[in-house]
Amino acid sequence: MLKENDNSRRGFLRKALTAGIAAAAAPSVLKAAQPAATNEKNQASGPFKLKYAPYIGMFSNLAGSKDPVDNIKFCFDQGFRAIFDNGLMGRPLEEQDRIAAEMARLGMELGPFVLYADFGVTSFVVQDEEKRKMILDLMHKGVETAKRTNAKWALVVPGRYDERLQPEYQTANVIDNLRYCAEILEPAGLTMVLEPLNTIHDHPGLFLTRIPQAYQICRAVNSPSVKIINDLYHQQISEGNLIPNIEESYSEIGAFHLGDNPGRNEPTSGEINYKNIFKYIYQKGYTGTLCMEHGKSLPGKEGEQKVIDAYRECDNF
Repeated sequence: MLKENDNSRRGFLRKALTAGIAAAAAPSVLKAAQPAATNEKNQASGPFKLKYAPYIGMFSNLAGSKDPVDNIKFCFDQGFRAIFDNGLMGRPLEEQDRIAAEMARLGMELGPFVLYADFGVTSFVVQDEEKRKMILDLMHKGVETAKRTNAKWALVVPGRYDERLQPEYQTANVIDNLRYCAEILEPAGLTMVLEPLNTIHDHPGLFLTRIPQAYQICRAVNSPSVKIINDLYHQQISEGNLIPNIEESYSEIGAFHLGDNPGRNEPTSGEINYKNIFKYIYQKGYTGTLCMEHGKSLPGKEGEQKVIDAYRECDNF
């Protein structure tokens, strides 16, 4: 019995001694680990690998202001190196100038602005002189906006399909109208990006709905000023097969739109594996913009921070 107690006492002393050594070493271990944690934090707050582009005002609560320039500065500080603004053409000229000046100062890139997206009319799909004149007049206005703001891309949705006209004729008409547009855009160095949209949830009745369809049209137009904007939210709904479709159409892709499905909110809120997609796009050597054309799954500052955190998570590859 005494022998057993002695053994227990010796075991206790050994454990106590080991614990004491560990406790004495703990401060130095923590101190040694601190620089690594700091480096990791600094790395997380640096520029993103890809040019994810928030829309102006996406983080107005965190920025503490609704002023476009203040929002651009905040996005830059968070590591974003691009911005997009669908409504750029509708802003006052003075505001366009302020946005362009701040983007130039920070070395940020401007994603595609909306040049034409009338979902209610047949326009590009028909041979109509009046509609063609309207389209070409818009192209000239888009060139002026691009010159003022240093924009390189402008977004176009070719309108509704015509139920009275065979699809092949409509495709030929779209190609013809785009060639007329290219004659205006090419000398100005402005690239039109065509956006296929889903007709299931959001935009029934449109002509352009799929990436292979847009690819066929761009190849037929055969102009460096007519490319595709691949909206991954819409394409997940229309056809899925996201990475293979990027691979097949990559030579004609000028930009991307982002948004998870369902919900059209930030990456990680739905079913799309954006980390894999971003890694694939990065490995392709893509240097263009990826416009964050989506909402937030949570309101207020919490929702805005969740968006930033989601992009940090998906950019960590």
